[in-house]
Amino acid sequence: MKVLVIGGGAREHALCRSLSLDPDVTALHCAPGNAGIAEVAELHGVNALDGQAVAELAVGLQADLVVVGPEAPLVAGVADAVRDRGIPVFGPSAQAARLEGSKAFAKDVMAAAAVPTARSYVCTTPEEVDEALDAFGAPYVVKDDGLAAGKGVVVTEDADAARAHALACDRVVIEEFLDGPEVSLFAVTDGETVVPLQPAQDFKRAYDGDQGPNTGGMGAYSPLPWADPKLVDEVMATVLQPTVDELRRRGTPFSGLLYAGLAITSRGIRVIEFNARFGDPETQVVLARLKTPLGGLLTAAATGNLAALPPLRWSDDAAVTVVIASHNYPDTPRTGDPISGLADVAEQDGPEAYVLHAGTKSDETGAVLSAGGRVLSVTATGSDLTTARQRAYRAVGRISLDGSQHRTDIAAKVAGEAAGNAGNTGNAAS
Repeated sequence: MKVLVIGGGAREHALCRSLSLDPDVTALHCAPGNAGIAEVAELHGVNALDGQAVAELAVGLQADLVVVGPEAPLVAGVADAVRDRGIPVFGPSAQAARLEGSKAFAKDVMAAAAVPTARSYVCTTPEEVDEALDAFGAPYVVKDDGLAAGKGVVVTEDADAARAHALACDRVVIEEFLDGPEVSLFAVTDGETVVPLQPAQDFKRAYDGDQGPNTGGMGAYSPLPWADPKLVDEVMATVLQPTVDELRRRGTPFSGLLYAGLAITSRGIRVIEFNARFGDPETQVVLARLKTPLGGLLTAAATGNLAALPPLRWSDDAAVTVVIASHNYPDTPRTGDPISGLADVAEQDGPEAYVLHAGTKSDETGAVLSAGGRVLSVTATGSDLTTARQRAYRAVGRISLDGSQHRTDIAAKVAGEAAGNAGNTGNAAS
């Protein structure tokens, strides 16, 4: 089958890499793609937010499946435009994508479906903001209601900083702080059947020790040896299936990838947020472990045939990904810097370690340059997290990008300490 992937980040590179390994995928296209994706797919210079242009491209390519990667095109209705042309799409409608596009809408759906989540207030005036901040107290959790590219959330002890962030947004959700480690759980759904993937944990803060501002994500790992073996079943029963059922009841069925960001609190599982697409960088480690061909899985969801799909097959290996970011990320990142060492990773570390491109482009000489905040996701697998982590950081060490930054502690605790000492805490959102 011919597959068209929409997007140009490391998530889309991970999707394209897995699709390229599916023997049923005979042609792979990506729009707009990046320098790394160009190695496995034919690139097309189409605006990913222009639904009609994407639909025209899909028709022209005679695509059998379109996979919409990022959230902004989904919220903009790109999946709807392609579906209207009769082409199967992996990705929810604009109406269903409001689950990510509006945190207030997501809270309303969760309330109707009895999904456990943080208590919250939706605020549009300074008076409402002050009342909500006073009601919950520190640590303050303030979330921009709309899409904010992973940087719309402030978790702080500083009331002034919380208030300033709230007032800079048109509408905010202010909620209680959730304690405990965070887990990302993806599920593929056709609007009725829900198939969970393996859980992962990502690292939102920019710097080691979970310090610094929130980012789109600086690394991730899977599996989670410290997690309750019943975690996936519990999240399916209390979060994922009820949410899908509620959206179908409302007449806006959700078909695509439903991402639940969870906090494992002292009071049980709580939903921090929903996303309407694969998360980045968790996708990089989850797909690294998936043995079931990806094209067949996504097609089954897009065509309403998930119930007939055999159980997913998974590698027993662990996976770790480390994000290399540009100078000054997550503020205004510097771009246009040359990247070296990519061939060294491929020659010396593959296939156990490989580089997924996020913000890159090629110049007229073929050299790879930085073109965004998060530039590369260096991903590695191994028999355990310690081995995968060592391979990932060895590969990171081969790459040179002037002024770049990366965290040195991705999966460090869980690889080197007892279960229960895992990672980040506190309502961070992607």
